[in-house]
Amino acid sequence: MMNIKEVTLMTGITASTLRYYETEGLLPFVKRDDNGKRLYDQEDLEWIHFVTALRLTGMPIVQIQKYVRLFHEGDETIAERKKMMLEHKGEIEKKISELYRNLDKINYKLALYDVLEAQINNTDIKI
Repeated sequence: MMNIKEVTLMTGITASTLRYYETEGLLPFVKRDDNGKRLYDQEDLEWIHFVTALRLTGMPIVQIQKYVRLFHEGDETIAERKKMMLEHKGEIEKKISELYRNLDKINYKLALYDVLEAQINNTDIKI
């Protein structure tokens, strides 16, 4: 078992964020010791990494709460949870595609600058 400080060092997530996630029901299994201090185990770390991945990829907290609620309901919600993940995956893939299109525009502009610099300096373009 780990305390909150150890988990913050392992994950890079602040203690206040961990407490917030727990308060919002995103970390459903965090235990407490006799003094009320949080105790984290490997399953909690897996949830933290999962929730962090969902948040970093833009999933709203309300959606994560729904996922956790469905998880608590058991195996009969697997299809619905899978559907949620597939929809989120689709949104991520769309964002990645947009990022690549924008990166292509930036790369094109950089190539133009290479040409302009070569013309100004009377040098050959290195490919």
